[in-house]
Amino acid sequence: MNKRRAVVAGYFYPSNPKELLQELEEYMPPNTKIEAIGAVCPHAGYVYSGSVAGSVYSKLKSKEIFIIIGPNHTGYGPNVSVMAEGEWEIPLGSMKINSEVARKIIEKSPYAEDDIKAHLHEHSLEVQLPFIYKLNPKAEIVPITLKMLSVRDCLSLAQSIATSVEELNIKDKIILIASTDLSHYLPDDMARKVDSLVVEKIKNFDPEGLYNTVIKHNISMCGFIPTTVMLYTTKLLGAKEVQIIKYATSAEVSRDYDKVVGYLGAIVI
Repeated sequence: MNKRRAVVAGYFYPSNPKELLQELEEYMPPNTKIEAIGAVCPHAGYVYSGSVAGSVYSKLKSKEIFIIIGPNHTGYGPNVSVMAEGEWEIPLGSMKINSEVARKIIEKSPYAEDDIKAHLHEHSLEVQLPFIYKLNPKAEIVPITLKMLSVRDCLSLAQSIATSVEELNIKDKIILIASTDLSHYLPDDMARKVDSLVVEKIKNFDPEGLYNTVIKHNISMCGFIPTTVMLYTTKLLGAKEVQIIKYATSAEVSRDYDKVVGYLGAIVI
């Protein structure tokens, strides 16, 4: 069995299980639960973005399968990399890949490939796992990383994922997580202005508008491709609206207002 080790534990989040659990409990206070089919969550170090991610995960009703879609920061592997078997280790335990769902997506998509290389050093999916584990320790995952895709390719992949979910009759068991940060290393006031363009398109449930806005304004949103795919997929699966849960920048923690990163938490229902 493929075992993917935790490579950013101790950097992006605590490697000590007790410390990690304490942080997660701070970020995920008791909350009213929402029956969601999708979400947008950041993937920076928890000290900066943990409160935004936690504000989303604390509101999610537990699901059995999390399809996690993130950007490929490392450049390894194919454009659409699906790790189809094995498990991911985190300090709290391990999370099993749902091979049936993963292989169905690969079967249905002309772009998706069974690959582990893109995942070995990629942080964008790993940082979601402790939150998911806290929500449901028995949850299974489908890890997907994406490089640059056209908007047409995003829709095609979304159709493949939606078809897979429908054919397996698991719509009530799954949730799609788009892992992304927003603008990078702009002054705080400029970041908030630029990010508002992105947030508006996400709030309006407009995947094509999001894609085109990021391209037109050259916005450094690392996970706009995963977010576009997630929005298309959830729309195809019958979702009706997006709720913006929280927005923040790193300056709220670092107090460095000259170069910030923007973070968004949103839920699709």
